[in-house]
Amino acid sequence: MTAVFSHGRLRLYLLKLLDDGPKHGYELIRLLEDRFLGLYAPSAGTIYPRLQRLEVEGLVSHTAAGGRKTYDITDAGRAELRQRADELTALETDIAASVADLSSLAGEIRSEVRGSARDLKRELSEATRQTRRARWEAPAPPPRPASTGGPQAELLDELDQRLAAFTAEVGRLMRARQFSDTQLRTAIRLLDGALDGLRRLLR
Repeated sequence: MTAVFSHGRLRLYLLKLLDDGPKHGYELIRLLEDRFLGLYAPSAGTIYPRLQRLEVEGLVSHTAAGGRKTYDITDAGRAELRQRADELTALETDIAASVADLSSLAGEIRSEVRGSARDLKRELSEATRQTRRARWEAPAPPPRPASTGGPQAELLDELDQRLAAFTAEVGRLMRARQFSDTQLRTAIRLLDGALDGLRRLLR
């Protein structure tokens, strides 16, 4: 997902966010996380060096209060935004494409479920709990019999053991506490990505 920010595009997007008003680094991180529906949140080690570089270039300035720096875009920063308006438009399009599937899912849920926002949240939470309980409390399939026949068979047995341990550990984590919708969506994406990677590897 972060590929949309290659070639200095994150720098450009930070200017865009600051053009909406002064912000401290943590606010910028949260805004980016919200923009990506919780699927991507840059680290402080990603954001602050870029802010410092923008300040050196005269594109942003900062004020300090209570031990926290608040950054603001300068006239030079606004001029760069105007010069790169087409690039910023393309960046917004790429970001939108990256999260389009989740937006579509949210739209389907909104169109199919009626009632107040509180009712919708309660229904989704209950469905999530039931799905998680059914998935992780169901009996595990019987393990594949141990293979014989050399090093490859031993590796297959080890793969089976790792998969069983992975499933058990995820089940334990899922039963441990309640999760937010953002955390659950992120977990689903991570599992889908891992499965896609294995499919490509094992074809």
